[in-house]
Amino acid sequence: MCANLAEAWRKRRYRAAFIAKLSDVESEAAETQVWIDFAIRSGYLSAEDGRLLHEAYESILATLVGMINHPETWVIGDK
Repeated sequence: MCANLAEAWRKRRYRAAFIAKLSDVESEAAETQVWIDFAIRSGYLSAEDGRLLHEAYESILATLVGMINHPETWVIGDK
């Protein structure tokens, strides 16, 4: 997720490329939530720690959706 976000940030000159890469980041964040759920069910992570991580990723996802819906805030030279 972090590497994809770095790539998105470097593509801010190109609105469509920026949005596409942010979409990749959003997918990776959602995938991480699935892995958190598996870790809880497998006993590798406590339910409380999993809940906290899941909430953190919900916040991250909300921010990403906001960035995708309003790229003009982030894209360089976008008018």
